[in-house]
Amino acid sequence: MKMLKEKELLLIDKMKLKTAFLLSFIFLVSCTSNTIFEKPKNLIPKDTMSLLLQEMMIASSAKFVKNIHKEKNVNYMPFVYNKFLIDSIRFETSNFYYMSKIDEYQKILVDAKKALEEKNKVFKDRKSRLDSIKKDSLDKAKKITMRLDSLKIVAKKRKNDSLKKLKLK
Repeated sequence: MKMLKEKELLLIDKMKLKTAFLLSFIFLVSCTSNTIFEKPKNLIPKDTMSLLLQEMMIASSAKFVKNIHKEKNVNYMPFVYNKFLIDSIRFETSNFYYMSKIDEYQKILVDAKKALEEKNKVFKDRKSRLDSIKKDSLDKAKKITMRLDSLKIVAKKRKNDSLKKLKLK
């Protein structure tokens, strides 16, 4: 009887071990990376994707700034899609594909960020030049105004002096 119980326990232990191996194998097989998807037929090229992401970042930032018509919360994304002659579905499929290839997507994002920083630098330089030109023109206008005011004061004094001379005579 003891031998029978020991054999049953051995069989149970072997079954547990086989079940553990089977579950481990299934777990390892299911963990393989299936996140890289097939390349879409109408994939947006990397350089165009970088430009597109730049424009989209600008458009999303501009949403909260008043435009020429004093409007806020305008969705500029359709304008970006029209500029690049794509639709939102094509962008989503391309974006999804590049996101599955993280190294390529990282390069695209870094390129877009560098280009935006360069554009920002150019616009800041242009703004500082325009501000200095405005400041210079305001300073000139103040000087001219001060000259005119001083000439008016001098003219008043002369007029007053000539009136006093007339009164004295």
